[in-house]
Amino acid sequence: MPVTELRGAVQPRIGALQREKLISSMFGIEATNADEDDTTTLIVCACLFGLTAILLVYCWCNYNYRPIRAKNLVWTSLIYLSTVLWFIGDITTNQHVRLVGVWSHCKVWVLWFRVLFTYVFASMTIVRFYALDRVFNQKKPFTTRSSMISFAVVVVFNISYCLVNQLISDSLTVGYVPSLEVCNITMAFRIAAITAQWVLWTGCGVLIFRLRNIQSSFNEFYESIAIFIVIIGLLLETTVTNLHYEYFVFEKKRRIEKTVVDVVAGTLVVWLFIGHPVFMSIFYRKEYEQRWLERLAKDGPSNTYNISSNPNGTTAYAKMNDFGDSAFNNSHMDFDKNDMMHSGYGEASHRPFDNHDPLDIEGTLNTQAPYNDNLLPIALRNNMNIHTPVLNTPTMFSSGYMDPAPDGRHVL
Repeated sequence: MPVTELRGAVQPRIGALQREKLISSMFGIEATNADEDDTTTLIVCACLFGLTAILLVYCWCNYNYRPIRAKNLVWTSLIYLSTVLWFIGDITTNQHVRLVGVWSHCKVWVLWFRVLFTYVFASMTIVRFYALDRVFNQKKPFTTRSSMISFAVVVVFNISYCLVNQLISDSLTVGYVPSLEVCNITMAFRIAAITAQWVLWTGCGVLIFRLRNIQSSFNEFYESIAIFIVIIGLLLETTVTNLHYEYFVFEKKRRIEKTVVDVVAGTLVVWLFIGHPVFMSIFYRKEYEQRWLERLAKDGPSNTYNISSNPNGTTAYAKMNDFGDSAFNNSHMDFDKNDMMHSGYGEASHRPFDNHDPLDIEGTLNTQAPYNDNLLPIALRNNMNIHTPVLNTPTMFSSGYMDPAPDGRHVL
């Protein structure tokens, strides 16, 4: 709002009714102060965040449910946290409270909450998609170390942007106008902030396009398209509101609409990431996991995880660590019949794929036959059966094996 010309000597605080009349006459709008409707809006938004928090808690409580575990809950939780802090910044930016006392520190709330965490939200979403692209398209590792490096890049990039704006004069960025109890956000600052968001989400769109052909079990292309549509809609709304309706924070309907759209879009992204496996785990838990595992098996280790039966060739074996990150360990894996013989699965009574089903879950549940899920990523297996290594086949563990179990398998 270009009201910097009013930032002269500090004037005595005016009453609420006088403030409304003064702002209305100055900008030719119907200005209203924050009232009970603003409070109701904040309560409703807090309830939406509460429901989303319950969704995430459910996911963490069911972390061993493999379709949920594959959703990278750490990064999804960080995306959710960024939406919460973004909302806190909206409280001051959209003036849902009287900007006095702690709320009058405009640069803190607008720059370090509203602007920073919209960028963090976009950056973390990009990293989440980049992890899938790196593993499945580029065939490169994305380990816990890679996650930490990506997180550090997000932090450094966004903090640097905000530090630069913090050092620039308030008259060029964000400042407090005590005579009107309002945060003055200059048009140049708005344009720069919105442009940066468009750049970030354009990069995210490129990554989403690259994810369209990854293996079916980990394919999030349709969810990603839905997320991208939601965000583009949000960016269009933000651009029009800030550039066309310059004084929207003084108009109750417009500022409430802006905050509600922000909150709904932010929480909807989290629901699109993890809502489907949560719903299926509640109502079709066993059936959905069976279908998910069958799809994973049909992808095939040689296709999905680039595992070769040639012990002399360099291959990449994909696993998921405890943080839900997909990682590729360069190794030479031999999945020929000798491995099955050494592991005890060569015997007729222990062949897990005698039927035509890739993974006979029902048979496993109803019989005492051992369930072979070695085709799955390590973090998604029910057990950790490590076969006796074939000659010239290195293992992922240098500390050796535990004593064999009664059935002849080596259990980690």
